[in-house]
Amino acid sequence: MNFLIRSKEFKSHLLKRENIYLVAIIIATFFIDRFSKIVVINNYTDGVHRVNDFINFDLIWNIGIGFGFFSTDSTIFYNLISIIIGLVIIALFLVLLTAYRYEKFIYSIIIGGALGNFYDRLVYNAVPDFIDLHYANFHWFTFNLADIFISIGIIIFVIRSYLVKT
Repeated sequence: MNFLIRSKEFKSHLLKRENIYLVAIIIATFFIDRFSKIVVINNYTDGVHRVNDFINFDLIWNIGIGFGFFSTDSTIFYNLISIIIGLVIIALFLVLLTAYRYEKFIYSIIIGGALGNFYDRLVYNAVPDFIDLHYANFHWFTFNLADIFISIGIIIFVIRSYLVKT
């Protein structure tokens, strides 16, 4: 019985107009990321492509988590990390449903980016990263649009937590 009550509460939160808009933001973020990765995979697989003095497109396949951390050839470790990432995405979605209005947008772009990378982990067993920021011989970690969405969401969340006291 308790499960049915919670299920009805979940449906009522999910079907709120503002949450439907946020699901649209998640989907849009996911598809923007997917589109960029498809373009790069289909057009930039043969080495480094210079965009300007600070940006290159250089497709690499990341088997770790954000920015290549925890990269390993262990299938068990890769699958464990993938399961944890999937659970975190589900948890973030549940938090999004009951979060304050401004926080909902933050969670939406983080979830959209995370879903983009999670999709790649499931389909390709690696995440295609391709944006190479550099200055002279210093190169930042190679990343993709999903990483940008996640990072922007986290930065906004941290700044908001310092500026807004609840």
